[in-house]
Amino acid sequence: MDAHTQRKLLGLIGLGLRGRGAVVGVQQVRDAALRDKLAYAVVAPDASHHSLHKIVPLLDARRIGYVEGPSAADLGAAVGREATAVVGILDHALARGIQKLMEANRAGGPRSDAGRAP
Repeated sequence: MDAHTQRKLLGLIGLGLRGRGAVVGVQQVRDAALRDKLAYAVVAPDASHHSLHKIVPLLDARRIGYVEGPSAADLGAAVGREATAVVGILDHALARGIQKLMEANRAGGPRSDAGRAP
């Protein structure tokens, strides 16, 4: 993931957290997934094997989309922690925005919103 995309992703996550549209940490994400409140998740690829083992199979079983995002330290910094393994997105509109951002990054698509109608 390039620096521009990572910065946008972390900004969206911070926005979601401030608007109570996101939860932080393995246990909170697990609880939200089990209550069918979770729309999407951003997982730190360098999180501990134990943390990943607790969350990824649950996301797969519940068919909840997720993306490997920035490092645990960068993800944690965006949510006011030293590090975090996963951030869960509760807000469906925010989840769609993050998915589109990540799809555009994979496709090498436009990196700005220039030309988009307000």
